[in-house]
Amino acid sequence: MVESLQDKGVVVTGAGGGIGAALARRFAAAGARVVVNDLDAVKAKAVADEIGAIAVPGDASTIVPAAREALSGTVDVYCANAGLGSGGSEAAPEEVWATAWDVNVMAHVRAAHALIPEWLERGSGRFVSTVSAAGLLTMIGAAPYSVTKHGAYAFAEWLSLTYRHRGIDVHAICPQGVRTDMLAATGTAGDLVLTPTAIEPDAVADALFAGMAENRFLILPHPEVAEYYRIRAAEPDKWLTGMNHLQRKWEAAER
Repeated sequence: MVESLQDKGVVVTGAGGGIGAALARRFAAAGARVVVNDLDAVKAKAVADEIGAIAVPGDASTIVPAAREALSGTVDVYCANAGLGSGGSEAAPEEVWATAWDVNVMAHVRAAHALIPEWLERGSGRFVSTVSAAGLLTMIGAAPYSVTKHGAYAFAEWLSLTYRHRGIDVHAICPQGVRTDMLAATGTAGDLVLTPTAIEPDAVADALFAGMAENRFLILPHPEVAEYYRIRAAEPDKWLTGMNHLQRKWEAAER
């Protein structure tokens, strides 16, 4: 069972809406002192005011010092939730690839670099990475997103295997479709793959809290993703053939 969150210092990035706002609300309801971070200062303040939290807007890559100050020095839980849903193929401009890598992977690396020495010294800390099922599987029409989400998952996995014996808990949340602005922006690819089984952001927060209670690394708000992941590992050609079928359906719909 997860320890009490009463008065714990929690940071949620990308919390001006969607999954991030749902996580912030859930942590606040559990008694935590929450920092709501978002690039959009207005949205961050709106969520913070709603739940009695502290708005710290800005780039998620550099938020740890300001969050520490807002929480009077202690970050107990860090939710690396901010993400960028970059579509495109291998031909996407290099700046698109670079930005996706910076937001979806390096922001996590920078946060961990800032937090882990303190967590190791005191023997506790919790790092929550909002990855996506695309980080376990992939997503048609979105090479930068898929590749960088694989990177986010790999980094969370590395953190867990490296530090779990030293009191640091790590969780990777890997939902499929979630009814957020990011889903709406996926267009016909999202309509084909994600929308039919899309869930509300609150369901993602519920899944995280259940996973924390059981101290599970991999959090799957869509349970069917576990079977897809199993097939991908055991029968990669079968899985790729199925995904290629979706790709062809998408290409036909785009004509």
